[in-house]
Amino acid sequence: MSENGATERAVDRVGFIGLGNMGKPMARGLTSWRGGLTVCDIRPGATDKFVEHGARAAADPAELAAETAVICVTVLDDAQVTDVVTGPRGILATATPGTVIAVHSTIGDRTAERLAAVCAERGVEFVDAPVSGGAGAAKQGTLAVMAGGTPAAIERIREPFGCFADLIVHAGPVGAGTRMKLARNLLHFVAFTAATEAQRLAEASGLDITELGTVVRHSDAITGGPGSIMLRDTTAPIPPDDPWYSVLGHVRDLGEKDLTLATELGARLDVPLPLAELALTRFADGLGVPTGIERQEA
Repeated sequence: MSENGATERAVDRVGFIGLGNMGKPMARGLTSWRGGLTVCDIRPGATDKFVEHGARAAADPAELAAETAVICVTVLDDAQVTDVVTGPRGILATATPGTVIAVHSTIGDRTAERLAAVCAERGVEFVDAPVSGGAGAAKQGTLAVMAGGTPAAIERIREPFGCFADLIVHAGPVGAGTRMKLARNLLHFVAFTAATEAQRLAEASGLDITELGTVVRHSDAITGGPGSIMLRDTTAPIPPDDPWYSVLGHVRDLGEKDLTLATELGARLDVPLPLAELALTRFADGLGVPTGIERQEA
């Protein structure tokens, strides 16, 4: 036993709570972790396969925390995360000072900050560590992790997280990981909405929308999709003498031309394209360059 009562093997042992669609493949990557793995899930039988591969099963978060030093939490929402961390048989009931709790669930940034303050009272580190890439990336070990926490806590999690992720970004203090995930997913789901708008336009034009989807996935795999323009370190307007000015000015010209043609087609076919119309008015400003629409109309 160590001075604080934890077992010596807890120094490197990882705990994983929540073995659902995302948690299961993430935890599976940790079955080969040198320090050992303890798993916990409220569903009967969810831990069986992990035990077969050498992991230990804990009855509840408190039992798991008693023998682990880094604890991953992948449950549904803010309420479940709060209960797992602070409930009567939650992690903090047994966690020793120096334990790191990493929450992969996408929760509110204020919830993360509040829980971090509660954990700090016990000498426990809290990291909000949402992930991007989906279950497929989790199975392949290629998730992206956006982590908010102290530098010391981030260093503690880097090596074990390498079992399921190949990109770990220290976004800033607690809450920053969640804010980065929300910004990332804003792009994701707005793009999904734009995709449905494009499908409606294509369908009204008599096109096969499954073939359109094939074209989109093919070209995005080459160009990088919307993320391909996310290379600047500021969203401020670009000075004319900046090298980015001509690059993004060219993107603006192409975008405004194609958006104009698409909205004209939509009007002709009586297909509402609210996102396209909004994009046309904000595209140049978002890129940091002046609009070219007035110049084109002149």
